[in-house]
Amino acid sequence: MKETNPLPSEFVCKLRSEPDYSGITIIEIEQETPIQDFNAAKQLADNKAEALLESAMLLAFHDGDKGFDSPQHGDECHAGSPIPAYIDYALSHGATLKIDIDKGRFIFFYLAV
Repeated sequence: MKETNPLPSEFVCKLRSEPDYSGITIIEIEQETPIQDFNAAKQLADNKAEALLESAMLLAFHDGDKGFDSPQHGDECHAGSPIPAYIDYALSHGATLKIDIDKGRFIFFYLAV
């Protein structure tokens, strides 16, 4: 029996091989002295986001020290994607700012509100 996809084509998952950062401002911050921990990195990123966006909402983040991302899981389309779920979530929910601290050790995505 031949299987068919019951969903219209607009509902079929379209996986990308890498993130599309068009329209995203990317700020890379490297400290001379490595940042102490996630909380210090988040405070630095929050301050930078507020300065750039006036009012910012954190959408997603990566804590490389703990190997923790938020959100951790994407939707059912994300299962086969090479893009981490937190990045996919941020980009698909309107992120306008990415702050990368210490070459990917901590990454934060913000939306202007």
